[in-house]
Amino acid sequence: MATDTLKSIEQMVAERPQVNNQATFDQLWQIVTELRAKVDQRFELTPDPCSADLQPYHSLDGSAKGFLSTFAGPEVDWLVQSWIGTPNTSFTNMHLTINLGPQVRVPHFGFALGTAPDIFMYMDYVPRADLLVDLDYLDTYYEPVNQTFLKLRQDGRFSPFVSQNLYMRQAQSHTSLCHMVPASDETLAIVREVAHEMMDRWLTWVDEAEPVPQEERAALAERDVFVRRTVADRDPANAIAVNLFGAEMTADLVKTLWGGNRTLPRPQ
Repeated sequence: MATDTLKSIEQMVAERPQVNNQATFDQLWQIVTELRAKVDQRFELTPDPCSADLQPYHSLDGSAKGFLSTFAGPEVDWLVQSWIGTPNTSFTNMHLTINLGPQVRVPHFGFALGTAPDIFMYMDYVPRADLLVDLDYLDTYYEPVNQTFLKLRQDGRFSPFVSQNLYMRQAQSHTSLCHMVPASDETLAIVREVAHEMMDRWLTWVDEAEPVPQEERAALAERDVFVRRTVADRDPANAIAVNLFGAEMTADLVKTLWGGNRTLPRPQ
Protein backbone atom coordinates (compact mmCIF):
# COMPACT_ATOMS: atom_id res chain seq x y z
CA MET A 1 0.00 0.00 0.00
CA ALA A 2 1.46 3.35 -1.08
CA THR A 3 1.66 6.39 1.16
CA ASP A 4 -0.49 9.40 0.33
CA THR A 5 0.84 12.17 -1.89
CA LEU A 6 0.25 15.44 -0.04
CA LYS A 7 2.38 17.70 -2.22
CA SER A 8 0.57 19.87 -4.75
CA ILE A 9 0.97 19.41 -8.49
CA GLU A 10 2.86 22.71 -8.54
CA GLN A 11 5.28 21.52 -5.86
CA MET A 12 5.99 18.20 -7.59
CA VAL A 13 6.64 19.88 -10.94
CA ALA A 14 8.97 22.41 -9.27
CA GLU A 15 10.99 19.59 -7.72
CA ARG A 16 11.48 17.78 -11.06
CA PRO A 17 10.94 20.41 -13.75
CA GLN A 18 12.88 18.97 -16.68
CA VAL A 19 11.46 15.47 -17.23
CA ASN A 20 10.63 14.79 -20.87
CA ASN A 21 7.17 13.23 -20.71
CA GLN A 22 6.26 13.43 -24.38
CA ALA A 23 5.94 9.65 -24.80
CA THR A 24 3.80 9.30 -21.68
CA PHE A 25 1.69 12.28 -22.69
CA ASP A 26 1.02 10.71 -26.09
CA GLN A 27 -0.14 7.46 -24.49
CA LEU A 28 -2.39 9.25 -22.00
CA TRP A 29 -3.94 11.40 -24.72
CA GLN A 30 -4.62 8.21 -26.68
CA ILE A 31 -6.67 6.94 -23.73
CA VAL A 32 -8.67 10.18 -23.75
CA THR A 33 -9.20 9.80 -27.49
CA GLU A 34 -10.45 6.23 -27.06
CA LEU A 35 -12.97 7.29 -24.43
CA ARG A 36 -14.11 10.22 -26.53
CA ALA A 37 -14.84 7.85 -29.43
CA LYS A 38 -17.26 5.95 -27.20
CA VAL A 39 -18.92 9.20 -26.16
CA ASP A 40 -19.36 10.26 -29.79
CA GLN A 41 -21.07 6.95 -30.56
CA ARG A 42 -23.62 7.56 -27.79
CA PHE A 43 -24.38 11.30 -27.74
CA GLU A 44 -25.40 13.99 -30.20
CA LEU A 45 -22.87 16.79 -29.65
CA THR A 46 -22.38 20.24 -31.14
CA PRO A 47 -19.11 22.20 -30.78
CA ASP A 48 -19.54 25.43 -28.84
CA PRO A 49 -17.98 28.41 -30.66
CA CYS A 50 -16.55 29.79 -27.42
CA SER A 51 -13.52 27.50 -27.67
CA ALA A 52 -12.92 27.75 -31.42
CA ASP A 53 -9.90 30.03 -30.94
CA LEU A 54 -8.34 27.67 -28.39
CA GLN A 55 -7.62 24.74 -30.72
CA PRO A 56 -4.72 25.07 -30.14
CA TYR A 57 -3.41 27.98 -28.07
CA HIS A 58 0.08 28.78 -26.79
CA SER A 59 2.08 31.08 -24.55
CA LEU A 60 3.69 34.20 -25.97
CA ASP A 61 7.07 32.50 -26.27
CA GLY A 62 5.55 29.32 -27.68
CA SER A 63 7.01 27.08 -24.98
CA ALA A 64 3.66 26.10 -23.44
CA LYS A 65 0.69 24.91 -25.44
CA GLY A 66 -2.84 23.69 -25.01
CA PHE A 67 -6.01 22.58 -26.71
CA LEU A 68 -9.52 23.25 -25.42
CA SER A 69 -12.71 22.01 -27.08
CA THR A 70 -16.22 22.32 -25.67
CA PHE A 71 -19.50 20.72 -26.69
CA ALA A 72 -23.15 20.53 -25.70
CA GLY A 73 -26.16 18.54 -26.85
CA PRO A 74 -29.70 17.45 -26.03
CA GLU A 75 -28.47 15.18 -23.22
CA VAL A 76 -25.15 16.84 -22.41
CA ASP A 77 -24.98 20.19 -20.64
CA TRP A 78 -21.23 20.66 -21.09
CA LEU A 79 -18.41 18.45 -22.37
CA VAL A 80 -14.77 19.48 -22.23
CA GLN A 81 -11.91 17.70 -23.96
CA SER A 82 -8.66 19.52 -23.38
CA TRP A 83 -4.97 19.38 -22.66
CA ILE A 84 -2.48 21.92 -21.37
CA GLY A 85 1.19 22.01 -20.52
CA THR A 86 4.72 21.36 -21.69
CA PRO A 87 5.04 17.64 -22.46
CA ASN A 88 8.83 17.84 -22.79
CA THR A 89 9.30 19.49 -19.37
CA SER A 90 7.30 17.58 -16.76
CA PHE A 91 3.83 19.17 -16.62
CA THR A 92 0.75 18.20 -18.60
CA ASN A 93 -2.92 17.94 -17.77
CA MET A 94 -5.79 16.66 -19.89
CA HIS A 95 -9.52 16.41 -19.32
CA LEU A 96 -12.57 14.63 -20.57
CA THR A 97 -15.34 15.92 -18.34
CA ILE A 98 -18.97 15.31 -19.22
CA ASN A 99 -21.79 17.10 -17.42
CA LEU A 100 -25.21 15.69 -18.18
CA GLY A 101 -28.35 17.73 -18.52
CA PRO A 102 -30.97 17.84 -15.74
CA GLN A 103 -33.26 15.34 -17.45
CA VAL A 104 -31.43 12.54 -15.58
CA ARG A 105 -29.66 12.41 -12.23
CA VAL A 106 -26.80 10.11 -13.25
CA PRO A 107 -23.49 11.40 -11.86
CA HIS A 108 -21.32 13.47 -14.15
CA PHE A 109 -18.22 11.84 -15.64
CA GLY A 110 -15.07 13.36 -14.17
CA PHE A 111 -11.81 12.36 -15.82
CA ALA A 112 -8.31 13.83 -15.90
CA LEU A 113 -4.86 12.49 -16.67
CA GLY A 114 -1.52 14.22 -16.72
CA THR A 115 2.13 14.27 -15.74
CA ALA A 116 3.68 16.02 -12.75
CA PRO A 117 6.08 14.45 -13.76
CA ASP A 118 4.74 11.02 -12.66
CA ILE A 119 1.30 10.17 -13.99
CA PHE A 120 -1.60 11.96 -12.34
CA MET A 121 -4.96 10.23 -12.68
CA TYR A 122 -8.41 11.30 -11.56
CA MET A 123 -11.54 9.33 -12.39
CA ASP A 124 -14.81 9.87 -10.57
CA TYR A 125 -18.55 9.88 -10.89
CA VAL A 126 -19.33 13.40 -9.70
CA PRO A 127 -22.28 13.19 -7.28
CA ARG A 128 -25.51 15.04 -7.95
CA ALA A 129 -27.23 13.94 -4.75
CA ASP A 130 -26.52 13.83 -1.01
CA LEU A 131 -24.77 10.49 -0.57
CA LEU A 132 -25.30 10.51 3.19
CA VAL A 133 -29.06 10.23 2.88
CA ASP A 134 -29.79 9.06 -0.68
CA LEU A 135 -28.72 5.47 -0.16
CA ASP A 136 -30.24 4.23 -3.42
CA TYR A 137 -28.05 6.72 -5.29
CA LEU A 138 -25.01 5.65 -3.27
CA ASP A 139 -25.60 1.94 -3.84
CA THR A 140 -26.42 2.34 -7.52
CA TYR A 141 -23.55 4.58 -8.60
CA TYR A 142 -20.73 4.12 -6.08
CA GLU A 143 -20.86 0.56 -4.78
CA PRO A 144 -19.93 -0.80 -8.27
CA VAL A 145 -16.59 1.05 -8.23
CA ASN A 146 -15.74 0.35 -4.59
CA GLN A 147 -13.70 -2.78 -5.31
CA THR A 148 -11.65 -0.95 -7.94
CA PHE A 149 -11.04 1.84 -5.42
CA LEU A 150 -9.83 -0.66 -2.82
CA LYS A 151 -7.70 -2.57 -5.33
CA LEU A 152 -5.81 0.56 -6.37
CA ARG A 153 -5.36 1.58 -2.73
CA GLN A 154 -3.66 -1.77 -2.14
CA ASP A 155 -1.31 -1.36 -5.12
CA GLY A 156 1.93 0.17 -3.87
CA ARG A 157 2.58 1.87 -7.20
CA PHE A 158 -0.56 4.00 -6.96
CA SER A 159 -0.11 6.73 -4.37
CA PRO A 160 -3.43 8.37 -3.38
CA PHE A 161 -3.29 12.05 -4.31
CA VAL A 162 -4.72 14.22 -1.55
CA SER A 163 -5.46 17.76 -2.68
CA GLN A 164 -4.36 20.49 -0.31
CA ASN A 165 -7.55 22.35 -1.25
CA LEU A 166 -10.52 21.52 0.96
CA TYR A 167 -13.16 22.14 -1.70
CA MET A 168 -11.39 19.93 -4.24
CA ARG A 169 -11.53 17.08 -1.73
CA GLN A 170 -15.16 17.84 -0.94
CA ALA A 171 -16.08 17.70 -4.63
CA GLN A 172 -14.88 14.11 -4.94
CA SER A 173 -16.81 11.00 -4.01
CA HIS A 174 -15.34 8.49 -1.58
CA THR A 175 -14.63 6.15 -4.49
CA SER A 176 -12.75 8.78 -6.50
CA LEU A 177 -9.72 7.20 -8.17
CA CYS A 178 -7.15 9.95 -7.69
CA HIS A 179 -3.51 8.86 -7.70
CA MET A 180 0.08 9.57 -8.63
CA VAL A 181 1.83 6.63 -10.28
CA PRO A 182 5.19 6.18 -12.04
CA ALA A 183 4.83 5.58 -15.76
CA SER A 184 5.48 2.06 -17.03
CA ASP A 185 3.90 -0.30 -19.51
CA GLU A 186 2.12 -2.05 -16.65
CA THR A 187 0.78 1.05 -14.93
CA LEU A 188 -0.34 2.61 -18.22
CA ALA A 189 -2.21 -0.61 -19.02
CA ILE A 190 -3.98 -0.42 -15.66
CA VAL A 191 -4.90 3.23 -16.20
CA ARG A 192 -6.32 2.39 -19.64
CA GLU A 193 -8.28 -0.61 -18.34
CA VAL A 194 -9.80 1.30 -15.44
CA ALA A 195 -10.61 4.29 -17.66
CA HIS A 196 -12.60 2.14 -20.08
CA GLU A 197 -14.28 0.35 -17.19
CA MET A 198 -15.40 3.69 -15.75
CA MET A 199 -16.67 4.96 -19.10
CA ASP A 200 -18.51 1.77 -20.07
CA ARG A 201 -20.28 1.60 -16.71
CA TRP A 202 -21.28 5.26 -16.92
CA LEU A 203 -22.69 4.96 -20.44
CA THR A 204 -24.82 2.02 -19.31
CA TRP A 205 -26.22 4.12 -16.48
CA VAL A 206 -27.12 6.90 -18.89
CA ASP A 207 -29.00 4.44 -21.09
CA GLU A 208 -30.92 3.03 -18.13
CA ALA A 209 -31.63 6.31 -16.29
CA GLU A 210 -35.10 7.30 -15.18
CA PRO A 211 -36.17 10.86 -16.10
CA VAL A 212 -36.04 13.58 -13.47
CA PRO A 213 -39.46 15.16 -12.81
CA GLN A 214 -39.80 18.41 -14.73
CA GLU A 215 -40.33 20.48 -11.60
CA GLU A 216 -36.96 19.34 -10.16
CA ARG A 217 -34.80 20.03 -13.21
CA ALA A 218 -34.17 23.75 -12.76
CA ALA A 219 -32.73 23.27 -9.27
CA LEU A 220 -30.55 20.38 -10.46
CA ALA A 221 -29.23 22.44 -13.38
CA GLU A 222 -28.43 25.34 -11.05
CA ARG A 223 -26.55 23.04 -8.67
CA ASP A 224 -24.64 21.48 -11.56
CA VAL A 225 -23.27 24.75 -12.89
CA PHE A 226 -22.42 26.00 -9.38
CA VAL A 227 -20.30 22.92 -8.67
CA ARG A 228 -18.70 22.98 -12.10
CA ARG A 229 -17.77 26.65 -11.79
CA THR A 230 -16.47 26.36 -8.25
CA VAL A 231 -14.25 23.38 -9.08
CA ALA A 232 -12.79 25.26 -12.06
CA ASP A 233 -12.29 28.48 -10.11
CA ARG A 234 -10.70 26.84 -7.07
CA ASP A 235 -8.44 24.33 -8.83
CA PRO A 236 -4.96 24.85 -7.31
CA ALA A 237 -3.39 23.84 -10.64
CA ASN A 238 -4.61 27.16 -12.06
CA ALA A 239 -1.44 28.63 -10.55
CA ILE A 240 0.63 26.62 -13.04
CA ALA A 241 -1.45 27.97 -15.92
CA VAL A 242 -0.85 31.51 -14.69
CA ASN A 243 2.90 30.87 -14.75
CA LEU A 244 2.69 29.48 -18.29
CA PHE A 245 0.11 31.75 -19.93
CA GLY A 246 -0.41 34.74 -17.64
CA ALA A 247 -3.33 35.70 -15.42
CA GLU A 248 -5.57 37.17 -18.13
CA MET A 249 -5.44 34.18 -20.45
CA THR A 250 -5.79 31.75 -17.55
CA ALA A 251 -8.95 33.53 -16.38
CA ASP A 252 -10.42 33.15 -19.87
CA LEU A 253 -9.44 29.47 -20.02
CA VAL A 254 -11.03 28.77 -16.64
CA LYS A 255 -14.23 30.57 -17.62
CA THR A 256 -14.43 28.56 -20.83
CA LEU A 257 -13.81 25.32 -18.92
CA TRP A 258 -16.91 25.73 -16.76
CA GLY A 259 -19.07 27.17 -19.53
CA GLY A 260 -19.09 30.84 -18.60
CA ASN A 261 -18.33 31.80 -22.21
CA ARG A 262 -20.75 29.35 -23.78
CA THR A 263 -22.94 30.19 -26.76
CA LEU A 264 -25.06 27.04 -27.03
CA PRO A 265 -28.20 26.76 -24.87
CA ARG A 266 -28.32 24.41 -21.91
CA PRO A 267 -30.53 21.31 -22.19
CA GLN A 268 -33.82 21.38 -20.33
